[in-house]
Amino acid sequence: MFEVLMEFWGNTGYANLTWQHLVMLTISCILLYLAIGKKFEPLLLVPIAFGMLLTNLPFSGLMDIGDIVIKALSPETAGATAEMLKNPTTQMLVDGIPAQVYTETPGGLLNYFYMGNKLGIFPPLIFLGVGAMTDFGPLIANPKSLFLGAAAQFGIFFTFTGAILMGFNAQEASSIGIIGGADGPTAIFLTSRLAPHLLGPIAVAAYSYMALVPIIQPPIMKALTSKQERMIKMEQLRPVSKEEKIIFPILVTIVVSLLLPSATALVGLLMFGNLLKESLVTDRLSKTAQNELINIVTILLGVSVGATAKAEHFLKLETIQIIVLGVIAFAVGTATGVILAKIMNKLMGGNAINPLIGSAGVSAVPMAARVSQTVGQKENPSNFLLMHAMGPNVAGVIGSAVAAGVLLSLF
Repeated sequence: MFEVLMEFWGNTGYANLTWQHLVMLTISCILLYLAIGKKFEPLLLVPIAFGMLLTNLPFSGLMDIGDIVIKALSPETAGATAEMLKNPTTQMLVDGIPAQVYTETPGGLLNYFYMGNKLGIFPPLIFLGVGAMTDFGPLIANPKSLFLGAAAQFGIFFTFTGAILMGFNAQEASSIGIIGGADGPTAIFLTSRLAPHLLGPIAVAAYSYMALVPIIQPPIMKALTSKQERMIKMEQLRPVSKEEKIIFPILVTIVVSLLLPSATALVGLLMFGNLLKESLVTDRLSKTAQNELINIVTILLGVSVGATAKAEHFLKLETIQIIVLGVIAFAVGTATGVILAKIMNKLMGGNAINPLIGSAGVSAVPMAARVSQTVGQKENPSNFLLMHAMGPNVAGVIGSAVAAGVLLSLF
């Protein structure tokens, strides 16, 4: 009886907890506190943190890969190896001899969820929902916002260079640099293709920095602007016609996809979602994309991404490097957006553009635009920058997708 009890105890998670597991469980609980207690991007951070918690419970098996086994139909196939199973089918030939392939162990639940990230399905679907919820009117009304959205992507390429100098290869550096776009789905989309082994730390860093926008950005914005600049009141944006709003997503899809075919999945679904919203004839589809679809995909994406942050993969020196490079990317992107807005303001007479809206060029929609509004109102309570900041903000969404397309094309 004692041996049975000891065997039972040896098979429990308690008996197999390591300090690495405890560290990861602590990190997941901290992220849950930030999401629930501090309300930092809870819709994204809660699934990611809970996925991290689940995958670091010993013997949970939620991210296990199923064992594929060859059942020989003749003795000659007995020496077959797993290397022959890169593209397994139910019936296959091994060295010209028939063999049957079947799965002996089904694998973990979250591993199957993760296939939606690995195959590039979930991020574009998130973009579909984002497009259906986004008003591109401020960008159309003020096309100069495109330059601010583009400037904020400089952090991506600056950090790419830094990562190369630290010893990461081009694919890894691209995946780390994209954190500077402050766009979680784009970071997941690019990393799953170029450096899937880094998906856990990159996704956690990207979404954490998105959640920390109200903390990270204001000091940078204030350091780069004067009180007088922060008090600038911008003119009201012109009305945008229905025709313009319908033509815009179609035109952007054609122009960007012809230039960067690798960005078509992200930009195309983003614009398709927006077209569903602006056409006014597909309300049911638009509402589904804005609500049920994006909510379901967010749950599956978040939990499965968090589950990639296993202790043995996450607790490495390169994880610390990624986190440091990520915040540098985010800070540089914020700074370059503000600096370009200052330059544009000088060129237009010194009182046309509030440089604070440049920080919204990172694509944390709509939080970055709200930060611009909040910082501006602290200097001038009658100042309303939100709609002006939404132009660079939505331009940043397009910009991060284009940057991902450039990196995919190159590497």
